[in-house]
Amino acid sequence: MTISGHVSHANVGATAQFDRDMLTKLVSRSGTMETPWTEGKVTFSGPLLRAVLDEAGAEGDALTVRALNDYFVDVPMEDARRLDTILATTMDGRPMSVRDKGPLFLIYPFDKDPSLYNEKYFSRSVWQIREIKVH
Repeated sequence: MTISGHVSHANVGATAQFDRDMLTKLVSRSGTMETPWTEGKVTFSGPLLRAVLDEAGAEGDALTVRALNDYFVDVPMEDARRLDTILATTMDGRPMSVRDKGPLFLIYPFDKDPSLYNEKYFSRSVWQIREIKVH
């Protein structure tokens, strides 16, 4: 995954790029929850979005999160800083494949805050993430 835009800790040109091993070393979280995209309760695990942004030295007000199929959504930086959003790399302990909405899936803490379980946050829950641009 690539983080571009306003980053101060670039490692490839002007971007910060992360592979799975790099992501597993960051502060992470697991949450067991129901989502509109899964059947029953599942457990998502992965680094906190804010930990990834901190590692990249990201500073800004908004993020554009882009999927492999070029779907994108703008996410307020506040969602990363205030909420325990996860860049999920595993579901029920298994690495997420592209077929299973991986390799990265932005998951909101629906398990910790039921008020997030609505269309506003569903639309920001991008799967198959390939890039985050910081504005």
